[in-house]
This record gives sequence, C-alpha cells and structure tokens, in this order.
Amino acid sequence: MPSQPFQRALVWLRRDLRADDHAALAAACTQADQVWCAFVFDTPLLDPLPRRDRRVAFIHHSLTQLDAELDALGQRHGHAPGAVRLIVQHGVATEVIPALARQLRADLVCLNHDDEPDALRRDAQVREHLHAAGIVCQSFKDHVLFERSEVLTGANRPYSVFTPYKNAWLKRLRAHPEAMAPHAVAPHALALAPWPEDLGTPGIPPLAALGFEPIDDTLLRLPCGSAGARTLLADFLPRIDGYADKRDFPACKGPSYLSVHLRFGTVSIRELVREAWGRGAADNAPGPATWLSELIWRDFYHQILHHNPHVVGQAFKLEFDSVCWEEGPEADALFDAWCHGRTGYPLVDAGMRQLWQTGYMHNRLRMVVASFLTKDLGVDWRRGEAWFALHLNDFDLAANNGGWQWAASTGCDAQPWFRIFNPVTQSEKFDPQGRFIRRYVPELAKLDDRSLHAPWLAPALSLAAAGVRLGTDYPHPVVDHDAARQRTLARFGSLKPGR
Repeated sequence: MPSQPFQRALVWLRRDLRADDHAALAAACTQADQVWCAFVFDTPLLDPLPRRDRRVAFIHHSLTQLDAELDALGQRHGHAPGAVRLIVQHGVATEVIPALARQLRADLVCLNHDDEPDALRRDAQVREHLHAAGIVCQSFKDHVLFERSEVLTGANRPYSVFTPYKNAWLKRLRAHPEAMAPHAVAPHALALAPWPEDLGTPGIPPLAALGFEPIDDTLLRLPCGSAGARTLLADFLPRIDGYADKRDFPACKGPSYLSVHLRFGTVSIRELVREAWGRGAADNAPGPATWLSELIWRDFYHQILHHNPHVVGQAFKLEFDSVCWEEGPEADALFDAWCHGRTGYPLVDAGMRQLWQTGYMHNRLRMVVASFLTKDLGVDWRRGEAWFALHLNDFDLAANNGGWQWAASTGCDAQPWFRIFNPVTQSEKFDPQGRFIRRYVPELAKLDDRSLHAPWLAPALSLAAAGVRLGTDYPHPVVDHDAARQRTLARFGSLKPGR
C-alpha cells in the first residue's frame, strides 16, 4: 500500500468532542500514516470562568468518554488495549499545539473551523507558528451544515433576514444532499497512532489539577459525551412529531435537550439534519420541519457572526447603539433582581431560577426573560448576554448574541422594537396550570392557577390561603409592565428607526 501524503498528523479537538462523523479526523486519517488526537484546556478560556463550572465538568466527562472511544477504535484496528489514547494538555493553546506538533514530528495539523473572533485570532497564531516550523495546517467545516458564504442572496450578499435564508438553505440542501453525509473514516484508512512514550503517562488531568471543583454526574445533571448525546437523541426521536406543538411549553417534555451536545460537538450536526430530513422535514411534516428550522437558525446566526463580527459588543443595526439604556444604582438593583429570579413576575423568575440551578433554560423562556430585561427593565442587552454566557451550559457566542439582539430589537431580523412581550400573558399562555412556575418558585405553589401568574392582583384571601405574603415570601413586581412599555416605546421611538 503506498504511503500517505503525510507521515504524521495531529488532530486538534475543540468544539468537536467525538470520534465519529468528524471532518478533521476523517481528513487526517485519509492523508497520514499516523494520527494523534489532542485537546487543550486553554488557560485564556478557562481563567475567567467560575471555579465551579458545569461546562468545564461536561467537557472533562466527555473527554474521558472520548479517550475510551479512541482506545476502542485502536483495538478494532490492531492496536493493543490502551495504546491509542487522547492527548490532553493544560496551557495556552497557541503555544501548546505548535510545541506538541513538533514533539510528535507531525507534518500535518487538522482542525475544524471556529468562527468566533477570538478563536479566529487564536487559530491564525497557531497557523503562523506551524507554517514557520514547516507544518501544514488544514481546517474543515464541521460545526454547522452550511457556513460562511455557502448560502448567499441572488446578489451574492449574506442574508440578514431568517426566512429567505432558510428557504435558500433548504434549496441548497435539496441540491446538495451529500452535505448531510457523515465524514466517516474507512477502516483501512484509520491511522490512529499509539501513545508516544516521551509524552509521559497518558490520562486526563483531574478537574482539581485544572483549578476547578469536581462536579459529579448527579449534580451535573447532564448526560455527557457521545453516549449522552445518543441517549438524548434516542429519547427525542419518538417525540419529534409532537415537537411543533410542545416546544413552547416549558413544563412539557418537548425539546431535544441536545443544545449542549451541539455546542461541544459530542453529536454531529449532519446526523441531526439527516434525522429531521428523513423523518419528514423534507416533506414539511410539522414536527421534524420545525426542529430542522431551529437547526437552521443556528447556521443563520453563525453566518451572521462570520460576516458581521462587530455584533460582538455592538448592535447588528449600528443605529441602535445610541439607545439610552437605564444606568446607575437603580438599574443595577433591577438587574440583580432579574439575575436571581426576584422580579415579582413568576414566569420570569422561574426561568431565571432554572438557569441558576441547572445551567439550562427553555428556549421560550429565553425570549421572555430577555424581553423583560431589555423592554421592561430597560437594561442593556449586553448585560443579559454576559449573564447567559457565564451560566448557560450550551453557551454559544453566535446563538446567544443573535438571540439577545433579536429580543432587544437591535439585531438582524429582530423582534420589532414596538412589539413587547407581556410577561403575564406569556405565563398564562405557555404555563397555564403553572406547573413550571410551581417547580422553580415553590413559595407560590399553593396559589390557584389564576392567581399564580400575577400574584399582586390576587385577592387577599387567596394569598392568605396559599401562605403568600407579598414583599416577604415573594417580592412585589419591580416595575409596572404597562408603564415600562411606554418608557420602552419612548426610548426606541426617539431614534426614529424605520418600522
């Protein structure tokens, strides 16, 4: 068998923590005689995080699984048990990866794209170091189905409105169904290499060695790794036909709960699109088509970030950077009440407490609480975006930024600034029996269904019967919604943006 174009390759894993349907790994294994996989706990990313971070624990658990999966792959293709292992290091990735490539005497480094601005700068530095050492660096599309400039308007420009983007995306998929095909590695081409002896003893450093507190599976409450993703997908697929009807109700088991797995690549986006497409999305069946639409939103926000990196810190529509958001001690107090679920609006508080307790928030509630922060409290969307970035298990810069700018009416295809969610009617519509509220705001659990959504309007006898003392057991509303709505209309109306 002729030698491959390269002798040794290093695959740098980042947001793609799986061993199957992996673009960079497949490419490395078809080009090189030997291939190692490495992950770096990158200190510039880790240092700002709280020392008890669910996402770091999720990554750690997932890497342990991936290490075992690589070992199993190695055994299937002739290596001794324990010979093929994942290389895990802790340090500055821009230094670690070039040094590791030199140590392995690699002549090829493969990685998958990451379009976040900081990641692009990091990858450019790594590529420069590798080039100086005479090492080829190749990068591949893996995190989304269609990326960057693959879906453009007829005028060859990026889309800024979702529906025409979605239509063009679907048209492209019909024309190129191979985009859904897995990046599988043929057995004869698998070139995973045994552990290099000069790297010392293989293994993944414990969380404590990385400066983080351990979080066990029970507290993490997240099925981790590819096995966890498979479990969640298998649970969701029998429910997919009901997705369109149930997805907006936080007390229902409607979502797939796969967002954290998409974020860290423990499941392939191609696999999920294939499932949606094959189960009826191709024929516009409501459940699968609606779920696929959510996956397309994800691609949409990533291409927005690629073409408009200014959205990190600025409004997509720059004229909205002149919005006069509330500032000062009173605004800080309102923001703190929002963060910790003490606004006096039960559905808002339930959503924020769910985030605080679990690291997850239902998608409908993300819209409700974001609208409340920006339109009821008048607080800058960037403060909410940063809070979500700190606490969401599935935090993804593109989707988080896009969602917040949508809610704040500053982004592409955003909620019009003069349309403002009413937190009470949202509560009555999407949690009518208060099942979700009662779970996360237990101090209101004994209120009747009618009173639960706006306890400040409840008769005194109802409050007394439920053991609720407003201002003591549960706060009064921090703002009056109708008055806040008028302030928001004045705030945005003064800019004279087009309707």
